[in-house]
Amino acid sequence: MREHGSRVLWAPALALVMLAAACSGAGEVGQGADVDLDVAPGVTDDAVVIGTHQPLTGPAAPGYLAVSQGAGAVFDHVNAEGGVNGRRIDYRVEDDGYDPSRTIDVTRQLVIEDEIFAMVGGLGTPTHGGVIDYLNDEGVPDVFPASGALAWNNTEEHPLTYGWQTDYTKEAKIQGEYITENFPGQDVGYLFQNDDVGEDSQAGLDQYLSDEVVAREHYESDIPDLGAQMAELENSGAEVVVCSCIPAFVALGMLEAARIGYEPQWVISSIGGDTATLQALLTEFTEDTDAEGVPADAFLDGAIVTSYMPRVEDEDDEWGRFFVEVYEEYGHGGPPTNTHMFGMTQAVMFAQVLKSAGRDLTRQSLVDALETQEWRGPGHTPFSSSEGDHGGHQGVYVVRYQSGGAIEMVQEARVTDREGGPVEEVDFERLSPEDLPFHD
Repeated sequence: MREHGSRVLWAPALALVMLAAACSGAGEVGQGADVDLDVAPGVTDDAVVIGTHQPLTGPAAPGYLAVSQGAGAVFDHVNAEGGVNGRRIDYRVEDDGYDPSRTIDVTRQLVIEDEIFAMVGGLGTPTHGGVIDYLNDEGVPDVFPASGALAWNNTEEHPLTYGWQTDYTKEAKIQGEYITENFPGQDVGYLFQNDDVGEDSQAGLDQYLSDEVVAREHYESDIPDLGAQMAELENSGAEVVVCSCIPAFVALGMLEAARIGYEPQWVISSIGGDTATLQALLTEFTEDTDAEGVPADAFLDGAIVTSYMPRVEDEDDEWGRFFVEVYEEYGHGGPPTNTHMFGMTQAVMFAQVLKSAGRDLTRQSLVDALETQEWRGPGHTPFSSSEGDHGGHQGVYVVRYQSGGAIEMVQEARVTDREGGPVEEVDFERLSPEDLPFHD
């Protein structure tokens, strides 16, 4: 059974102390020393303890609480099937509230007190960025951070961090090319989170759209007001708005645009493109306003979304159907969303590499398995965790949301690099849930 931690520690001053000081506990190493990976903290004959930091509360919780719920459901399913190599997965989830200072506190707790074997799916660019050095210095495998920041694929500085999400620059390049091909000559505005999300996304978009950009508007994740930003986008004449935003701010942007009568074509990146979550947020945010009772589809209809995972709306996707079935049996909370599927896909892939690492489990055997794994799903694009390239998913596909909850595939998966390489079609064949080995 998974355990959801509820401990909240408020000690911002620990930010510098933790990263600079040596800490006691399993796998301890001194600052700058070579880490010892031939260790197995958190591993017993019948269990392996893994941990994660997630926004169970705070500004990102309305969109991202579902990530750990989805992952937990898959780990419960795996455990019910006999676990992995005879061990159940003990999944420890700690709430950081999407607050980087709290991320430091709960990460230290997971490493020192819980003695986790690995950090899995730590969520957020500003949050995980504050603990990546600590995890690598302490020799803790940092597997599949839930963010598309370029920092997760820096094998020289952070050899134990393995990216998972399509990085923001690659995704934005594919978005940029799609816009130039399908909305030629139209003015484009950017709306983005004011951190690596925005910086990295602009780096990709600008490779195709720099001449078309008429506005660049950012938001701070702790200020839930987009009035000024949407007014600037409208005044600029932007006909297409590319939103590199978390779900709450996608919804806020759409509502503010509707309030002022602004009707751009929305292009939404994967971090905010969970239409099921957006429907719930739009319904919640319109309560006690003039828009109360307006269907969420009125705001979402026609929105373009990039993605790389199975989607809950796609009844033809066998992994999507499998995840819905697993969530119906083991999930908690509301109905399954694409954000649940994000966590479920991560969990399957971690269980897969854990199985490949074998019964004689150490951190070194996990790293070896990560760097030699042949990835065949559940994601829709090739995946890299090889030596020298920890980039994760390599591209995205493009869908258009249609009123009533359906999605239309408007561009099959394509891949690219971060720099000036081409955007290319890809022939990628996934294994089915029955054929992919991820539990006993």
